[in-house]
Amino acid sequence: MPLQNDMPGRPSGLAYLVGRLDHVLSRRLRDSLAPLGLSVPQYTALSVFRAQGSLSNAQLAERTMVSPQSANEMVKTMEAQGWIERRPDPSHGRIIQISLTVAGHAVMQRCDAEVVKVEAQMFPDLDTPQRTALQAALRGAVRALSEG
Repeated sequence: MPLQNDMPGRPSGLAYLVGRLDHVLSRRLRDSLAPLGLSVPQYTALSVFRAQGSLSNAQLAERTMVSPQSANEMVKTMEAQGWIERRPDPSHGRIIQISLTVAGHAVMQRCDAEVVKVEAQMFPDLDTPQRTALQAALRGAVRALSEG
């Protein structure tokens, strides 16, 4: 059931608000990461590598919500920067595993500081338990929509 419209003439449904948040957040992240030489998709990809370890290009594309072709181009750029490395999968010769390098971890530390600032600006009044609850709710929403 959509939320009541708290301001006449303005959409206020959850789907609309999440979409607006995505748009504004993407712009803020882009502005924060650009001086460090990263795009938002690159930051997302490096975050996925840090959390998951090594992945194939297909797995990266799925987890970062880009096409395999876009993921491949992104991998080439990040490899040229020295942030990631590619190695053949020991159990399957045709699969290439991609993982973060020391330089990739270093650039992530610099980017994380900027992302934390954006997140703090986004939810200035939430305390740690509220942030934890919000993260759990958002994960649950992603999981529920991914299954359907």
